[in-house]
Amino acid sequence: MSEWSSRDWTKLAQLMKRKIMATGKGRGSKRSSGVSYSTMTTVIFVALCVLGVWVLNSNSFSPPKSTTRSASTTSPLIHSDSISKPSNKKIHPIHIDSSSVHLPGDAIRTDELSRSDDSNESKIPEDTKDLLSDPSEVSMENADEAAVVEETREKLQGEESVEEKENQNALNTQTSEESSVTQNQQVEETTKENPLVSTHEESQQTENGKHTTGKHDVEEITENVISDEDRQQRIDEHQKQEDEQVQQGQKEGQSQEDTTTGITSDDQIQHDEAHISSAEDDPTLKDAKEIDTKVKNQEDKATLTHEMNPKKLSKKNEGDSFPNGENTGIPKESKESEKAWSTQADQSEYQKERRKGGPDDKDSSIYGYTWKLCNVTAGTDYIPCLDNEKAIAKLQSRKHYEHRERHCPEEPPTCLVPLPRGYKSPIEWPQSRDKIWYHNVPHPMLAEVKGHQNWVKVTGEFLTFPGGGTQFIHGALHYIDFVQEAVPDIAWGKHTRVVLDVGCGVASFGGFLFDRDVLAISFAPKDEHEAQVQFALERGIPAISAVMGSKRLPFPSRVFDVVHCARCRVPWHADGGSLLLELNRVLRPGGYFVWSATPVYQTLEEDVEIWKEMSNLTVSMCWELVTIKKDKLNSIGAAIYHKPDSNDCYDQRKQNHPPMCKTDDDPNAAWHVPLQSCMHRVPIEGNERGSQWPEEWPERAQTPPYWLNRSQMGIYGKPAPEDFASDYEHWKKVVSKTYMSGMGISWSNVRNVMDMRAVYGGFAAALKDLKVWVMNVVNIDSPDTLPIIYERGLFGIYHDWCESFSTYPRTYDLLHADHLFSKLKKRCKLVPVMAEVDRIVRPGGKLIVRDESTTIGEVENLLKSLHWEVHLTFSKNHEGMLSAQKSYWRPDS
Repeated sequence: MSEWSSRDWTKLAQLMKRKIMATGKGRGSKRSSGVSYSTMTTVIFVALCVLGVWVLNSNSFSPPKSTTRSASTTSPLIHSDSISKPSNKKIHPIHIDSSSVHLPGDAIRTDELSRSDDSNESKIPEDTKDLLSDPSEVSMENADEAAVVEETREKLQGEESVEEKENQNALNTQTSEESSVTQNQQVEETTKENPLVSTHEESQQTENGKHTTGKHDVEEITENVISDEDRQQRIDEHQKQEDEQVQQGQKEGQSQEDTTTGITSDDQIQHDEAHISSAEDDPTLKDAKEIDTKVKNQEDKATLTHEMNPKKLSKKNEGDSFPNGENTGIPKESKESEKAWSTQADQSEYQKERRKGGPDDKDSSIYGYTWKLCNVTAGTDYIPCLDNEKAIAKLQSRKHYEHRERHCPEEPPTCLVPLPRGYKSPIEWPQSRDKIWYHNVPHPMLAEVKGHQNWVKVTGEFLTFPGGGTQFIHGALHYIDFVQEAVPDIAWGKHTRVVLDVGCGVASFGGFLFDRDVLAISFAPKDEHEAQVQFALERGIPAISAVMGSKRLPFPSRVFDVVHCARCRVPWHADGGSLLLELNRVLRPGGYFVWSATPVYQTLEEDVEIWKEMSNLTVSMCWELVTIKKDKLNSIGAAIYHKPDSNDCYDQRKQNHPPMCKTDDDPNAAWHVPLQSCMHRVPIEGNERGSQWPEEWPERAQTPPYWLNRSQMGIYGKPAPEDFASDYEHWKKVVSKTYMSGMGISWSNVRNVMDMRAVYGGFAAALKDLKVWVMNVVNIDSPDTLPIIYERGLFGIYHDWCESFSTYPRTYDLLHADHLFSKLKKRCKLVPVMAEVDRIVRPGGKLIVRDESTTIGEVENLLKSLHWEVHLTFSKNHEGMLSAQKSYWRPDS
């Protein structure tokens, strides 16, 4: 028991009373004295109670054992950092043994007092600070109070209890256990109230394998409150340490990248999470809003690699969003939809297996694949499926241009096409429409043959295109206006949006149609006029290498608004008109055929004979000759035909020639299907595609086709019209939130774009306001959605990516592959597919891949082996995204 006399207690009581009264009076002028007096009374009363309990239950005070600071828990009564932190002032410590203190009920233990944060120091009432201060620091007017406190300290230091010594060990154990329980309860309550607050210190204790709660080192209880300047200095130092930790964490994260898959290790994920947790524990944060902001900043730093930093950052984490807030809900094909949609392979009944080896082996896409240059006579212009000399040599006939059709190698090539000597980055659009670098397409023969017709000319280090052609020497724009004047209903850019340009030359017609908001896909055979399609693509104009020979064109039926042929020497009247009937298949009911050729306006014997044959054929096909218009400026003429939009004429024909196609002949079957010398009837039911004209541009780009009905399931599992709209909204968000920023893509350098797996064409539609054009590719084993793409005013083509594409090397600025490669792996190997990607992308061109995370890793490895610069890989919820840029690297010859 205490040996204090009644005199001692009287002095202490009087001291406390004077202190309380002085506090109330001193603060009365600043704020409500009632509130201040009540608050301070409560604080002092509690302090007295605590002091009394200590005195009554203890005769000796010895310093407790040292402890590690635990997670921040705020005491409702006294904040401990003002007690536990040492002061630079000369003090007379009061020694307290926390193990000898046993407080009943909710009283505060010293181990709890020492757990408070730095931020709590400012919460200690000024009155309490004075009571705990050193007597030497007390003002003269409170000298008597200081004397009492000093005397009290000396008495307390001299007291010693034998009984407490005997029970010391037992009390130590009890207090430690109770302190640990109390701390856990307080941490749980704090976390429950604010789930953003992380117990970072608690995780550190767990890592050490033991709890240290209840061993706090309270060597002194005295005036220990830091000044505002000191507090701010500590906060600044803490913030600096935090920033250094973040930077160090990022460096470690980059050094720990998985060089095989581009996904960071699990250790790095935990490291990132620890930094976020540390941000939540930051004592400088005043509320949950600040914690949210800091955590978000940490995540932003560890998510994307900005184009200013070309080094790739990979992150593997579970979450709901891709970079820049894009939703990871990448649409996936519904299994049920497979029953509702036919594929081009099914429609064409093209089941021939032409690939050997099947899917990839597990180690087929290893990093460091050895690449070699292609050893072919085509050299820098190699197109594998059009330059297959071995297959061409075995052809029995070339009468129908079979040697210009596709003949793909049985084993897709894995070699790389060399660059032309002196190759430079292509000139940007629209300047590229007028000139290109000569060394990029070093073929002067066309300029020598057609230079006088303003096709192309060699001008120094450039090939220039005056904008003319055989039929429009004085410029394509004049010719385009001439056609519309002849038939105002054509209405370029409104009624007419998608055009097929047959025998395109250098595609100046299509190049200048962009000024009228019209898309024209041009095609011509390879080498009929040297590199004409390559010229078009280098200029930034849509074109493919193709021929009208013995097979159908790779397009659906009834999709082109206008078909154009300027001076094309195609024998339309030969073989029962099979070639013109193929144009009839792809021309939309109500569409126009513009034929600008010598038989229209010249009287040579050959031309007169061709005109006679052509006239008989078009009449029997029920094509209406709308007008024959002469252009005096260019000294040419054009015959413009109109395809019927009903079956009346077909039913009234006296002779069934050319015949109507059989009902089981699918007009949409186009992949390696022989030409058919017949006509298909015009759809007339309101829900049939082709029975109505689409909406005018640009409304048609976002309007679900009228023939999509809710009873048909869409590709992604919703009713078809809703599926269409949902897909468009999805790609608008992806393009605006992700592709336009943070991908390392300078869109001013992008002109020729290919969507390697287009589905509804939503990606192309989302880019419609940019100065780009998109070749939409629908794979032959995918649902046949290409008619939808044309219906919305875009264009595309059927293709099998297990084969080479019919284009020249170095002709696309950007390739986009959404969930393509994971599907291809089931049918063919990725190595030749990536070799094909490398072939058709220009040096400096880009590739964006969205796919399963494992596939992303394989693609990344192959790109690295090709010396592509991988700017970004990102993976969440087993979905990944990759952005890469092709370099100028070629293997040694």
